[in-house]
Amino acid sequence: MSEPKSAALHVGLLTGGGDAPGLNAAVRAFFHAATRRGLRVSASRFGFEGLLGRAGVFSVRVEDVRGILPRGGSILGCSTKSNPFALAVDRAAKLDVAASVKRRLIDLGIDALVLAGGDGTMGIARMLAEAGVSCVGIPKTIDGDLGGTERTCGLDTAVETAAHAVDALHSTAESHNRVMVVEVMGRNAGWIALRAGIAGGADAILIPEIAYDGERVAAKIRERDALGLRFSIIVIGEGAQPVGGTPSEIERARQGRPPRLGGAGERLAQALAEAGITHDVRVTVLGHLQRGGAPAASDRVLATRFGVHAAELCAERRFGRMVALRNGAIESMTFDEACAARGTVDPGGDLVRCARAIGIELGAA
Repeated sequence: MSEPKSAALHVGLLTGGGDAPGLNAAVRAFFHAATRRGLRVSASRFGFEGLLGRAGVFSVRVEDVRGILPRGGSILGCSTKSNPFALAVDRAAKLDVAASVKRRLIDLGIDALVLAGGDGTMGIARMLAEAGVSCVGIPKTIDGDLGGTERTCGLDTAVETAAHAVDALHSTAESHNRVMVVEVMGRNAGWIALRAGIAGGADAILIPEIAYDGERVAAKIRERDALGLRFSIIVIGEGAQPVGGTPSEIERARQGRPPRLGGAGERLAQALAEAGITHDVRVTVLGHLQRGGAPAASDRVLATRFGVHAAELCAERRFGRMVALRNGAIESMTFDEACAARGTVDPGGDLVRCARAIGIELGAA
């Protein structure tokens, strides 16, 4: 799809999936780095909605990216419902969809596509690349579950938001001798729960990667009671599940969309009651608070680095790759590599070891 190297490359930019703090920094950095290399930049509104004709595609101007660094969300808009392959049931159907997207890009005069998103968006990028669409990926997800990259933009801010919430709940928990259960996002990865729980001084942290025994959590609460500490803080990831169980869902999976997780905190509260805990147990679900607000400085810097490298890949016509952080440096990898690796918490890793070393209960030995 690319033009001869002497011609100005026209790049389309979109932010797919859910929003994440730092996306605007990536958009800003990509625009500035790309235009300084002579590239033209257009953008699709609300993820793929613009490319699919349900929203607009517009030429990005310097005025559009001015002053957006401290803003959360994405100035381009996001959508979790615009997967172009949502109704494609087999590979042949997916290739047909990819061919139609390719024709749409040709009609728009767009030579390459830059997609900022998580594992779902990178899967879309891989399919489009297989059909001959020139693609570059920017890893973005508050869940931190995209493999191949040590960090994704959005995670640090989500952790800060969750940690502040845990801080705030300590005083009210202690005042009323309550057990506070804080349910955080992360889907099937426990990064937000584990990092925010450690930072906030949680007494128990339950993550998807370690199935929990409710009796162990109850024993931790009783242990604190015996010490005269008649309150406890428990942080639980939305994808956490008891031993032998499955994650709680509030909406079943359907074609092209994974299930919506939720209810892990309430299920734990019920398990604690069944284990004989008589404390007043209150559940706080942080939900989309973790997606909002001004991005942390670390997310702004990381997103800027990602955006610049994505522009460099486009200028060098090195397509079919996702930018990534590896050993502190920004590199890139193929979409196959990015989609094959999973970015979940290692149950035997350093963070889990540190949590256990300071007495945090993880629900399993």
